[in-house]
Amino acid sequence: MKNIKLIEVPSEIGAGTRGASLGIEAIKIAALDFMSNFFIHFPSERVPVENKLLYEPIESPYAKRIKGVASMYDKVSKAVLETMKSNFFPVVLSGDHSIAGATIAGIKMAKPKSKLGVIWIDAHADLHTPYTTPSGNMHGMPLSLSINEDNAESAVHQLDPDTAKYWNGLKNLGKIAPKVLPEDIVFIALRDFEREEKALIDKYGIKVITTKEVRSKGPENIVRAVTRYLSDCTDIYVSFDVDSLDSSISKGTGTPVSNGLREREAEDLVSKFMQNRKVCCFELTEVNPTLDKENLMAEIAFNILQRSVNVLMYS
Repeated sequence: MKNIKLIEVPSEIGAGTRGASLGIEAIKIAALDFMSNFFIHFPSERVPVENKLLYEPIESPYAKRIKGVASMYDKVSKAVLETMKSNFFPVVLSGDHSIAGATIAGIKMAKPKSKLGVIWIDAHADLHTPYTTPSGNMHGMPLSLSINEDNAESAVHQLDPDTAKYWNGLKNLGKIAPKVLPEDIVFIALRDFEREEKALIDKYGIKVITTKEVRSKGPENIVRAVTRYLSDCTDIYVSFDVDSLDSSISKGTGTPVSNGLREREAEDLVSKFMQNRKVCCFELTEVNPTLDKENLMAEIAFNILQRSVNVLMYS
């Protein structure tokens, strides 16, 4: 039985659409609406955020608010490290997906010798870098910095020295780089990415499992195949972005994409992954209730969260 600790990070400085910082509160409202005392059950820690930067002019156009992101990375990686050192299983609830890079850093700081596998359930690859980004939003970059990749071959921007310094700092956080090897990453429901990201997927042969595959083979077989694929990893981190769900149900997120997972498929996938003893951390991210009606996205997110944590506690 695992001891679970919730790490709440209501940060949205990495996103392009406003509102993701309200996602955690929206999930808590969903829990109340379902008359669940989930959030009273577990110890939780709220990491202080830098959302005040949203009111300030942007200094780095190709890595927006990177100084704030660096500050968040420092705080979140330490929170994850301390949680794991105290023998708790960190369940990270984050506003935007840029935080995942900090979560990964924290896991590696807690277990520097681990071979970390990453299961990335997301419509997007999040493999952009400040050199390739079309938007400058840092929630599109956590995986590239985790694999210590600038993607210079596909570069379209030149960085000012300040941005480059912060970017290199993020890649080397915890004095470990890379934190994850590309062959230890599995994308699930990936369907919206730019050619610069595709270049990295092809260069490293990163494993991609489409929504169609999930549907034809069924979540159980997918989980089995992914577990086999990551069999030499010692630890596994599961990152769940709600935009992996189909846009018909994922209105309440900043970047919805069609042809995504159904709610039940996502729930089955995540909860079956949680049965694997190697899984050491789970993150749920990108709920944005300002884009939603009736708090639907948060309700779906809560169902996935609750079922996954229940599995964790008793596996």
